[in-house]
Amino acid sequence: MNYQRARWLSAIPRIYSNRLRCYSQSIGEALAKTKAQSKIAHIDAQNSFSPALVDSFQRKHDYLRISLTERCNLRCFYCMPSEGVELSPADHILTEDEIIRLATLFVRCGVTKIRLTGGEPTVRKGLEVIIRRLNELRPLGLQSIGMTTNGLALHRRLNGFVENGLTHLNLSLDTLDPFKFEIMTRRPGHDAVLRSLDAALRNPGLRTVKLNVVVVKGLNDSEILDFVKLTADRDISVRFIEFMPFTGNKWDKAKMVPSSQLLDQITREYPLITRAPDELNDTARSWKIPGHVGSIGFISSMSDHFCSSCNRLRLTADGQIKVCLFDAKEVSLRDEMRRGASDADLRGLIGLAVKGKQEKHAGMEDINVTTNRPMILIGEIQPRKSRVRSLPRPHLATHPYLIDDKILPRIHRRWSSSSSQSDLRLTHIGANGRPCMVDVGSKDATRRSATASGRIYIPKSTYDLVTGSGHASGTDEAFRKARRKGDVLTVAQLAAIMGCKRTSDLIPLCHPLQISNVSVTLTPERNMRQASPPSIQSGLAYSIKCTATVACEGKTGVEMEALTAVSVGLLTVWDMLKAVAGKEMTIGEIMVTHKTGGKSGDFTRNP
Repeated sequence: MNYQRARWLSAIPRIYSNRLRCYSQSIGEALAKTKAQSKIAHIDAQNSFSPALVDSFQRKHDYLRISLTERCNLRCFYCMPSEGVELSPADHILTEDEIIRLATLFVRCGVTKIRLTGGEPTVRKGLEVIIRRLNELRPLGLQSIGMTTNGLALHRRLNGFVENGLTHLNLSLDTLDPFKFEIMTRRPGHDAVLRSLDAALRNPGLRTVKLNVVVVKGLNDSEILDFVKLTADRDISVRFIEFMPFTGNKWDKAKMVPSSQLLDQITREYPLITRAPDELNDTARSWKIPGHVGSIGFISSMSDHFCSSCNRLRLTADGQIKVCLFDAKEVSLRDEMRRGASDADLRGLIGLAVKGKQEKHAGMEDINVTTNRPMILIGEIQPRKSRVRSLPRPHLATHPYLIDDKILPRIHRRWSSSSSQSDLRLTHIGANGRPCMVDVGSKDATRRSATASGRIYIPKSTYDLVTGSGHASGTDEAFRKARRKGDVLTVAQLAAIMGCKRTSDLIPLCHPLQISNVSVTLTPERNMRQASPPSIQSGLAYSIKCTATVACEGKTGVEMEALTAVSVGLLTVWDMLKAVAGKEMTIGEIMVTHKTGGKSGDFTRNP
């Protein structure tokens, strides 16, 4: 009995020890479970979609576009007004820390995609650091960091951006013609953009590379198929964007090419093209051509808007939240942040802005471009008309002309019978002093014609060679060489007609026209005296007169076509006769002698 009692008493510590160990283990497991549940709840709370980003039409906004700067190294006509814009003072632009604070707040509310824009984002100092700090938001739910750029200063810096977290790249390029590039952007740099495109396609760290093409009727719509060909062997998405209205870009419905027309044009060339699946909330309708590595897409903001699935918010460089690209209303997060607002205060302000988003933007004829700021700014609530200023003009545009170190008075000439003195200006020079095409989109197509003439003065011996009269003196070899080129006047006539048809290729700011008729004559003349004749012999001057008449049904005149025809015709005569008279011939008196049609009316030069 005593033995059994002693054995039971000795087992008590072991029993309680086991029970204590089990109890401690249970408590530990419970604490671990509670901690895990708390962490999960914390993460869920962070990643749950905040009501602040849900508008009154139940659209969730998980995509934030952040403008880093208002500055740009190009001057694209559809983005920046020709008279320029006044940039915000430097202290109005969000600092790096302010950008990161707002980005963090948006990501905590549910934003998963951030795109950096401008102006031109690559001109912002510290861009790599901004990308790196944004990349640190991935644990909070950020999934991608994109950037839209003109590519002018990108190709050498792209690797650094990708290494710091850049995942998606959109490159803006509206033409494959370097001359047209300068017309559309008012700056050179086409080669640099192509180098950036090649660098992007070679970079394995980029998930997508897209090419944005703003299509403007009569300017680059003829290049659509050339852009489509880029997708044949390149993993790129070429996206055609409808020309959109913003303050100062002189938007005209006639300049806009609906995406449906572009698709019809592409389908005629590629009948097997098929619809491709789109990403959720994607602005572009995507299409795929069998056998092509890349794809094409259409952003139809004007003709077929995608407002019902819009998930985008914009943060301007000066800290305004903009809920719709075409809505002038904005709310300043910068001002509230600098007044000491908490994150909760800012979240409430964001929610108010998002709740005020309309179901859809106005139709293309009704969009208010007078109160909405230019595309390059996308900024303040009030119109900026009072703040608009002209960009500095180039040196030559603000000073008298210098020739041989002599100051000449500035003379403005504009050939138009209806122009008043106050209206005189250089029509192909914009307000910023850069060359630009004259906008003829609003003009009516009318019947137009122009006649131009000019002369090449030649020695008598050469005149005899051309006309077959008299005795053609000179070295036998030189004359045989001249004759081998063929009938001088016939060849020059054909060259003049060909030159006329290529005027817009030769003169970069000329509009391409559908010419209906070209008539060119070359007439040998004698007894024509000059003020200072280079080829007068025995009181006589010998010349060949070239006359060209051009007609068309168009929105602009054909004076340049007539002048080009005469110039090319006379240059051809010089080329064919240079072996016998290269030192003696002169070309001159090229002028328009007659024109009909157009706003300035008919014109005939007095003899």
